[in-house]
Amino acid sequence: LDGLYLETFLVTDIKALKGEHLSRAIGRIAGTKGKTRQNIEKSTRTRVIVADKRIHVLGAIDNIDQAKTVISDLVLGRPTAKANRKLAAISGRLRREL
Repeated sequence: LDGLYLETFLVTDIKALKGEHLSRAIGRIAGTKGKTRQNIEKSTRTRVIVADKRIHVLGAIDNIDQAKTVISDLVLGRPTAKANRKLAAISGRLRREL
């Protein structure tokens, strides 16, 4: 368990959102049937837990930072397709490191 860290933050720490806008941002992180969240987890080798407005990310420090970057992009309104391309690049980089 060495090198395993947990980072917790609020969606509102990234951008001040209320009501429907907050719900939409949380939905963008989760994705349809959890697909976006799973894609983030696979590509960055982390675990992402979406609990109401709170996001928990478990993994290595570098991987947590990469996951947080993608999550921030989604909250700020970046299209999911662009976030997926970024995740593919991250995944390729992690594969080369092994």
